[in-house]
Amino acid sequence: MDLNLLTREDEFTWRVEPHGDMRVPAVLYADEALIRDMDHKVYEQACNVAMLPGIVKASYAMPDAHWGYGFPIGGVAAFDPKQGGVVSAGGVGFDISCGVRTLTTGLRREDVETVKSELAKILYYTVPAGVGSTGKIHLDDREMDAMLAGGAQWALERGYGRTEDLERTEEHGRMPGARPEQVSPHAKKRQRDEMGTLGSGNHYLEVQHVTEIYDTGIAAVYGIRPGSIVLSIHCGSRGLGHQIGTEFLKRMALAAGQYGITLPDRELACAPIESPVGEAYLGAMRAGINCALANRQIITHLARQAFAKVLPPADLRLLYDVSHNTCKVEEHEIDGQTRPLFVHRKGATRAFGPGHAEVPPAFREVGQPVLIGGSMGTASYILAGTNESERRAFSSACHGAGRAMSRHAATRQWKGGRLVNELAERGIVIRSPSMRGVAEEAPGAYKDVSAVVDAAQQAGLARKVARLEPVVCIKG
Repeated sequence: MDLNLLTREDEFTWRVEPHGDMRVPAVLYADEALIRDMDHKVYEQACNVAMLPGIVKASYAMPDAHWGYGFPIGGVAAFDPKQGGVVSAGGVGFDISCGVRTLTTGLRREDVETVKSELAKILYYTVPAGVGSTGKIHLDDREMDAMLAGGAQWALERGYGRTEDLERTEEHGRMPGARPEQVSPHAKKRQRDEMGTLGSGNHYLEVQHVTEIYDTGIAAVYGIRPGSIVLSIHCGSRGLGHQIGTEFLKRMALAAGQYGITLPDRELACAPIESPVGEAYLGAMRAGINCALANRQIITHLARQAFAKVLPPADLRLLYDVSHNTCKVEEHEIDGQTRPLFVHRKGATRAFGPGHAEVPPAFREVGQPVLIGGSMGTASYILAGTNESERRAFSSACHGAGRAMSRHAATRQWKGGRLVNELAERGIVIRSPSMRGVAEEAPGAYKDVSAVVDAAQQAGLARKVARLEPVVCIKG
């Protein structure tokens, strides 16, 4: 990205003043090296988002921002329905409520070292992964609608998980306002046999060990200790979410013109929040969120069963489940007044600080856990939300490393089998149904997650708590 296009406010804050049809500025959080490496499309897309009706304060880009569909991935924007604000399917993304769920295990690295190959095998065969992967659960029409309305609560009622899991899941495991009737029969058909599956792309099930603690006080509250083993699950709403996004982008492209909205980019198709199309999308999107929450809840149950076969002393307790790729109604202060806003986070995660009512009571004094997934073979991080993040970006933080090159480019540079062997030499066991998929997710195809996380902390978006490194990775 050309630095001459930006005004540098401080070491980690860059601003684009409103110009042309921009209604608000665009603000990017990153250090200079990350900004230079960002594709120019991030600049264009952040500015385009700033042109949408009803946007307030600014269009934001997180340190892991890269080119996406309509919104940049790593983009955050809030819209006021009382000022003609819009909802955009491109501002949520195709994998609705893709997110990360991390569980503590009560184990240490030495407990899993001698059985990690066996553990990897059982996890691989217990939790289906890959393109078009299906599981043992089949939902008829009635159960499909119940799942879309009930989320992780539905899963718990069917015997998947523990009651205490809901306390440490966003929205207590169920997104209110879901409208299953707004989800098309085709979207439901795609999901009928996909519950409890990882899917493909950057999704994973990863056994990790804690290699460094940055804040001992917060780590103690989170139950994280040096050398301990955790399990992280990264997946979303599978085919259902993708179908919802695809269908509503077409509907919104037509609706925008009907409501007199000039789109700077057709990919930014949107509709007024208070319109039939906008309300229909919100109902379907919330159903997609519930699908993802239910999916991660089921995978948690399956993972507990797998651990019990290999490491019966393990006690997998949910630390937290946080989504990215959402639009949620939240109260935020604008010009001295608290207003309900529709906050789009695409490839960005909520990061509420200490004292916020939405933070589980166990963590309220220290802030919400923010789970940052790394790329295959690299570190992941646990952070804590900050109160400063409310002022900086509507209590938002980055969600991962962010791609540095396309999947196609990655397959030209790396071979999956060779990567699996190289990671094995480092003590990391990889299991995947697709060597091409492994090549697409090569560590070198992503930005330096440590640099991204450091930038997020220095910008005040979240606070570093712990670093995690992989032991076993089940890749889609």
